[in-house]
Amino acid sequence: MNNSAVNTTLLFITVLLVQVLVCNHINFLGYINPYVYILFIMLFPIRTNRTVIIILGFLLGLCVDFFSDSGGVHAAAAVTIAYIRPVLLKFSFGMIYEHQSIKFSNTELGNRLIYISLFTVIHHFVLFSLEVFNISKIILILQKTLFSSIFTIILCFMSTILFSKKRR
Repeated sequence: MNNSAVNTTLLFITVLLVQVLVCNHINFLGYINPYVYILFIMLFPIRTNRTVIIILGFLLGLCVDFFSDSGGVHAAAAVTIAYIRPVLLKFSFGMIYEHQSIKFSNTELGNRLIYISLFTVIHHFVLFSLEVFNISKIILILQKTLFSSIFTIILCFMSTILFSKKRR
């Protein structure tokens, strides 16, 4: 296996373990649950085939569903964000994405925050919509989306800052 495959495998296992062993046990006021496993999909290499990230997103979501006993909602939300990832990358980074030269450690903090925020809000909205699955409870869906998104955005943003290799 090459270095990239080893790093990807380690990131997959790390985010899965952090999600299952730590984050799944955080439930503050019934609304705040961080879902940091989406970092894997966010930070997956850009030049890789789109089908690969969709399949890996499905497998990651399925693993989280298995440990959370949540019936497939994480898998569906992970596939959704893996599918729309190129659109979010183009919106957040523009021409850098067009030239396929994104290195997250070298991007501006504002662009990175926009990308993480959009990614997280869309994931959480899909997740909680499928979890609640009742349009009459849209306020509950929006509350859970808002509060969990804020906490997840903070954790993901801090993780990308702490673990990035800044080279300038």
